Amino acid sequence: MLAIVHIRLSGKVAPLVPAGLNADRVGPVDVAVITFEGNRFNGDVAPALRQLQQDGAVRILDLSFIRKAEDGSVAIVELGDAEVAQEFDQVTDVQFDLLSDEDLRSVATSLPAASSALVVAWENSWAARLAAAIDASNGELVALEHIPRDVVMRAVAALDAP
Repeated sequence: MLAIVHIRLSGKVAPLVPAGLNADRVGPVDVAVITFEGNRFNGDVAPALRQLQQDGAVRILDLSFIRKAEDGSVAIVELGDAEVAQEFDQVTDVQFDLLSDEDLRSVATSLPAASSALVVAWENSWAARLAAAIDASNGELVALEHIPRDVVMRAVAALDAP
């Protein structure tokens, strides 16, 4: 079974297998948008991303920064050009440029004025290993659901309620 990554942004789905990714062993790819009020992004997220990658849970494929000024103008900043590039120095070894300017501009439209966002595409490496084991046993993953953290927290709180 050939695994092909599909990234859905801007309402489009595009199949892709960038050079450097083994198509038979690629895991699902998530795109996370992390927002920061007041354009005060300082790079404190970098150590957590670096640790996830070192632990083998994820492989960072691409990341970009978006700044939206008070007047609504948007600046898309690639990692190498970012003021916080040093904090992210060891987060990515190879970037596949999966996030297009169109994708990033689409994300920017939802940002409030005077804010910023870090947009990260990562491969779920743990899932690639699981997918290989499922394939080897002639199994098939028929459903996978992502439940947002806030939904889980509300469910846990409801269990604790009298």
